[in-house]
Amino acid sequence: MANIKSQKKRILTNAKRAERNKAVKSELKTRVKHAVKVAGEPEQGEEALRLAVKRLDMAAAKGVIHPNQAARRKSRLMKKVNAAG
Repeated sequence: MANIKSQKKRILTNAKRAERNKAVKSELKTRVKHAVKVAGEPEQGEEALRLAVKRLDMAAAKGVIHPNQAARRKSRLMKKVNAAG
């Protein structure tokens, strides 16, 4: 354990940030899985895809994932959706 006060604070803030990031990443996985699952259905599929892409963009904007990773995930998601429907 650190003895320096600023380092103790940094440990606490890192833990808070990790919890937030974990929640965002979990939601990303859920949205993408749902978008792939309902890809064949016309109305539900479009809405699920839109939400998944939106969440990927928001995660990249907040710094949870790298912007290039968001672009790669969106590209792969689009490929899967287009192949299914």
